[in-house]
Amino acid sequence: MAKNKVGVVYSTNPDFQYQYEDDELQVATLPPQQQKLRVSLDRKQRGGKQVTLVSGFVGTDDDLADLGKMLKTKCGVGGNAKDGEILIQGDHREKVVALLTALGYKAKQV
Repeated sequence: MAKNKVGVVYSTNPDFQYQYEDDELQVATLPPQQQKLRVSLDRKQRGGKQVTLVSGFVGTDDDLADLGKMLKTKCGVGGNAKDGEILIQGDHREKVVALLTALGYKAKQV
């Protein structure tokens, strides 16, 4: 755990409390009505393959993974969910926007 210390390497103050990277606050997941998701098509650094990119999600990684799993299942394709973005293999923009709006999310195709 010593490798996750941020900022100070050594302190002579006996009351000093180290700050760790894991101490960051978990962002609470906003309800679907307050989410503003952007759905776009991306080809960059993917060997010319197309992916549908859903960005703008505010919440925990578990909720992001659950939403990504549901979208991948409904579209019948693979993908992943990490770093606040959901990647769906292929061009499924219209279907993803329709699914998200049916769930109550504010989704916009960019």
